[in-house]
Amino acid sequence: MDAPVLGNMLHKAGYATGHFGKWHLGGQRDVGEAPLITEYGFDKSLTNFEGLGPRVLALCDAHNGKPIKRHALGSDTLGRGKIEWVDRSLVTQSFTQAAIEFIRQSQRQDKPFYVNLWPDDVHGPWYPPEVRRGDGSKRELYLGVLETMDEQLGELFDVIQSDPQLKQNTLILICSDNGPEPGAGSAGPFRGYKTMLYEGGIRSPLIAWGPGLMEESVQGQVNQTSVFAAIDLVPSLLEITGTEPDENVQFDGENLAGVFLGQSDQSRQEPIYFRRPPDRDSFYGVEDLPDLAVRDGNWKLLCEYDGSQAELYDLKNDRGETKNVADDHPEIVNRLKKQVVDWQESMPADNGENWKDESKKKNKKR
Repeated sequence: MDAPVLGNMLHKAGYATGHFGKWHLGGQRDVGEAPLITEYGFDKSLTNFEGLGPRVLALCDAHNGKPIKRHALGSDTLGRGKIEWVDRSLVTQSFTQAAIEFIRQSQRQDKPFYVNLWPDDVHGPWYPPEVRRGDGSKRELYLGVLETMDEQLGELFDVIQSDPQLKQNTLILICSDNGPEPGAGSAGPFRGYKTMLYEGGIRSPLIAWGPGLMEESVQGQVNQTSVFAAIDLVPSLLEITGTEPDENVQFDGENLAGVFLGQSDQSRQEPIYFRRPPDRDSFYGVEDLPDLAVRDGNWKLLCEYDGSQAELYDLKNDRGETKNVADDHPEIVNRLKKQVVDWQESMPADNGENWKDESKKKNKKR
């Protein structure tokens, strides 16, 4: 494959590339007809049931006297890579150790490296070690896996911090893909939870660490101004590494390298679009959730797929999205509504003629 992905471009530039953790980009669960992770430009990979190739599958022990459950959702029947079963609380440990060995091997070969480390411990259901189950409540279980994952990732950070060469030449970016599940984490002042397009469902912080790449005066500082999306990471990291993008590639993301290195507090210039899966119109007991959202500067609009039921919020003055000001700004509503509906219609169609009926069956359990 020659897909214009970060792994491919850095690999062509001479980087050793490794992916360790959840993949979720094709080939997963019971779907085996997809490229391996290594076909996307990664020299080495280790994933879970959400990817193909060598993978670690979870043994889930609730420590309640019931039999331990194997969690694979069909991945164990696919082949296409060696499988190792480990306790659910040790899956990230496996990814971390694989990443550490990959980094050390890259050092021995005197090669720069790029590593994806994508754990999913904080994705429910949660199976922390028995000593961290607390009272067994949702919040205690979530805290248990969070603290355990923090320690496991800390082993990797210790390796980098204790090696002068690595410390001066490594950039670590820590980010998340969505907000918390109700009853587990907290979105603080923001409205909504995971699966919702309100800020509590889609806004998350990014932590950047790289003492050898940042001026001492900005280390430890907090940037509360910059707004960007995960798609901006690719052109930004290419800039930071001095890597030329593939020829004729047009990125949806923008180069914000200065933001990640503490040199700028600028934001993405183009709007950021969001879309909920069409099979999840309700979640956590909330019915008829907005399907689409777009953020343009400080304005944010949410609506249905056809643009109806528009809500407009001024995030500069109302970050909690408490006051819908759509009636006060019809021109902004019409502009953003057209933009987000046009964007949605430009996306590939949802697969399968019966996806609505099938998804209704699945979501009765939610």
